[in-house]
Amino acid sequence: MKKTLGLILLLTMTTTGYGYDRITGEKFASRSEVIGQHGMVATSHPLATQIGLDILKKGGTAIDAAIAANIALGLMEPTGNGIGGDLFAIIWDAKTQKLHGLNASGPAPKNISIDYLKSQNLNKIPSYGPLPVTVPGAVDGWVKLHEKFGNQEFKSLFQPTIDYALNGFPVTETIAYYLERSAGRYIEYPNFSELWLKDGKTPAKGEIFKNPQLAKTLQAIAEKGRAGFYEGEIAHTMADFIQSEGGFLSYEDLSSFHSEWTPPVSTNYRGYDVWELPPSGQGIAALQILNILEDFDIKKMGLYSSEYIHLFTEAKKLAFADRAKYYADPSFSDIPVQELISKDYAKERAKNINFSKAAMTDEPGILKNGDTIYLTAADQYGNMISLIQSNYRGMGSGMMPPGLGFMLQDRGELFSLDPSHKNALIGGKRPFHTIIPAFVTKDGKPFMSFGVMGGATQPQAHAQIVINMIDFGMNLQEAGDAPRIVHSGSSQPTDEVMLDGGSLSLEKGFGSKIEDELNKAWP
Repeated sequence: MKKTLGLILLLTMTTTGYGYDRITGEKFASRSEVIGQHGMVATSHPLATQIGLDILKKGGTAIDAAIAANIALGLMEPTGNGIGGDLFAIIWDAKTQKLHGLNASGPAPKNISIDYLKSQNLNKIPSYGPLPVTVPGAVDGWVKLHEKFGNQEFKSLFQPTIDYALNGFPVTETIAYYLERSAGRYIEYPNFSELWLKDGKTPAKGEIFKNPQLAKTLQAIAEKGRAGFYEGEIAHTMADFIQSEGGFLSYEDLSSFHSEWTPPVSTNYRGYDVWELPPSGQGIAALQILNILEDFDIKKMGLYSSEYIHLFTEAKKLAFADRAKYYADPSFSDIPVQELISKDYAKERAKNINFSKAAMTDEPGILKNGDTIYLTAADQYGNMISLIQSNYRGMGSGMMPPGLGFMLQDRGELFSLDPSHKNALIGGKRPFHTIIPAFVTKDGKPFMSFGVMGGATQPQAHAQIVINMIDFGMNLQEAGDAPRIVHSGSSQPTDEVMLDGGSLSLEKGFGSKIEDELNKAWP
């Protein structure tokens, strides 16, 4: 197994350059696969990847490496994640030869209510400010992951990022771009300018940026563990600040929070078991899409066919209609997960697909009984982890507790204010979640740890990567680089029914002929 870890893990994006055709593989592939013997770390930032690799070289587990890399990404890519956000993970444990799932997403404050929001003449939860703030779950997630699967000292996982926060690191081009775009949105909120603006400007590409506030916060977590964040001075600072801004997050909300181990669920797609976490996330939408598509000869249709694109899009609409109605916090609602991902249910749903016309409205099925970073790692022992983390809406809510160096998430925006909806806002309830890690096994052995970024795009892309590899015979790099189908405007976790056909976007590479053919089915 050690000799194939790199092959089944790493997905990176670069350009081939120089105008030459590729010697091997598909022309759209940005590079060849990276293959390693003793471990692998794949993140969206080279410094975070290097931190993870250094942990592996010291004998750390893949879980140790992932935690250290995630800590670094919170500093280096604050436009997508950080300690103010949530975390989900799927872990392959080499000792037991089993998968484990962790839901480290935080609930709404216990004292918030639909009645209060409606008394403020609000028809939805705002995107920014104190009201969409939910308990940040990532730090407790790190603690739980390390307790179960780590072998390095917890404190040591924080030191590389603390050093970068104190001494500085070069800001990458992409993060500089998103920071500049974020400034206009967050500049009016307290404490943002103090940290992120210098002479009225956000850090430019290549500028050495320091965040001593975050270094101090990370040091407290490194020394005190969970209590350093969810109890004591930092917890009081977060709660007092949000309440002073008109929100509801309390010290008790923070001190009482604990993430949950939750078994992953799966469907078998042409001999491969595809694993996702059950709700409160949207992972099973990918399984529903694959179940619907399994009875069709996708290989014969081919990637570059309007028939396949139309079929995939219609299957996605059906899955997302169910997503809107049924996916929510299972602690508050009975979620019929096993029926939703059953083959029989998929066959019934597939009957709704019209190959000559796009559906304008998709109703949820009738059953018998809602920016991000992704990273993955594998170690010399055979452990693997698929981990995703986010603040929602880029940097988050705009709420930056004074002196702590990070922004709190705004995931609460995804609650419904309809009391009858499964995803209705209730104090202490977790909102519908969009970020989802994934895993694939074959004959009970690990085949692939993978995930993508991008809100509602994620289940669609999960399904397409699996299809690209299994139906179209691509390698992992090609499967990620292949042009993607993205349907938007479909059912949302606050609305049960879509009112029109939505919009279909095709990445460059499909060609105008296919677009013309699809337009015939899309009025």
